[in-house]
Amino acid sequence: MEKKEFAFSFEVYGSADELNRDDAALLRLAREATKKSYAPYSRFRVGAAARLLSGELVTGANQENASFPAGLCAEGVLLATASSLYPGMAIDTLAVSYDNERGPSDRPISPCGICRQSLQEFEQRTGRPVRLIMGGREGKVYVIPQASLLLPLAFSGDELA
Repeated sequence: MEKKEFAFSFEVYGSADELNRDDAALLRLAREATKKSYAPYSRFRVGAAARLLSGELVTGANQENASFPAGLCAEGVLLATASSLYPGMAIDTLAVSYDNERGPSDRPISPCGICRQSLQEFEQRTGRPVRLIMGGREGKVYVIPQASLLLPLAFSGDELA
C-alpha cells in the first residue's frame, strides 16, 4: 500500500484593502457584477470578474431559474463569455464575490463542484493556471494560486480517450 497526501497553501488577507491595486480592482469588479445577478429565489447574488492574459476584463453573474437546479453560476457564465469573446485566451486571475440578501456577506466563498470542474478544464485547455481571489462584500479575502488545487484527483478528458 502507498499513502499519499494532498495539501496546498493559499494567502489570507484581512480585507480587500490589503490586496495589491490590480487584485483589489478585480475584486471590486466582481462585487459590482453581483448587481447583474438574477437571483429571485435564493437572493444569493454571485459575481465573477476575470483579467485575461491579454488584459481584457470579463464579468459574469449567476442566473437562476425556477426549474432548480437549471440556473447558471457566475463562474460558468464568465467562462462561457470569455471563451466566446476571446477564444483560446487564458485567464490570469478570476475574482468571485457575493451579496447574500438574507444574511452576511463577510467571508470568502468557494466555487461549487461543477465550477471547480469547469475551471480545472479551462486551465487544462489553455495550459495556464487560473489564480482565484475569493471574498465577500467585506471581511477576509483568500487568494488561491491555481483553481485546479480546489479539485484534487479531477476527472478530465484524458479518462474519455
